[in-house]
Amino acid sequence: MASSRLMKAIYVALFLLYVDAAISLSLVSSMVAFLHGRGGQPFEVRRLGSVFDLPGEPAHLLTDHGHTTNAAGGTGVVLVGFGGLLALWLEHRSRAKYGKTSPFYYLWALITILSWLLTLTALIYTYVLTNKHSDQGIDLAYAEGSAPKPYPRDSWTPENWYTLVNSLSLVHSDDHDILKKKLRTMRGWRYNLIPFMILGFILMVLVIVELLSFRRSRGRKTEQPFEERPHESAHLVA
Repeated sequence: MASSRLMKAIYVALFLLYVDAAISLSLVSSMVAFLHGRGGQPFEVRRLGSVFDLPGEPAHLLTDHGHTTNAAGGTGVVLVGFGGLLALWLEHRSRAKYGKTSPFYYLWALITILSWLLTLTALIYTYVLTNKHSDQGIDLAYAEGSAPKPYPRDSWTPENWYTLVNSLSLVHSDDHDILKKKLRTMRGWRYNLIPFMILGFILMVLVIVELLSFRRSRGRKTEQPFEERPHESAHLVA
């Protein structure tokens, strides 16, 4: 019974993780599309009564944390999500037919552990990188002098860079609207890493506990016939 209840909990956790991983993928993909589109084009900035074109991206744009988050989301959808459905189906067949755990289920349990570690890495990496570069500023005089070349000072996460660009006096109000929307997306996938990591941890723990519970119950069943043998021998002697 305990194993059955744990299986139901695993299905619920797997569904929630799949949904959250899909959300993470869509948010990061939206940011990438922005960087390759409007985000990579110049922004017209007012400064001291004149206007200059600020390149859309700085010279040193940091994107590795986005790639790590994308990998975690892809792993959650494909290996943990779809792989989990296959593993659970094979596990039900194996237990019903042979009374033992499928090797694929053991593999999937390992994948849930690795997936959680990848998500945890993405979470820590993203927050450390964002906080590390949060106190930087754009020197407009230097930016105007170096234009149209990308702004060369410091390294920037997309969120840090476009937050500061949005705080400038942009000529076109539409640019502010676009940046506000895309900044919500960038903060969204960063914040989403927290529930993503928690759900991955819950699923990992449930799978491990369920496996151990099934092994214990299977062990008790195999020991029971041996416990009855002394009684059978005593009956024969009598």
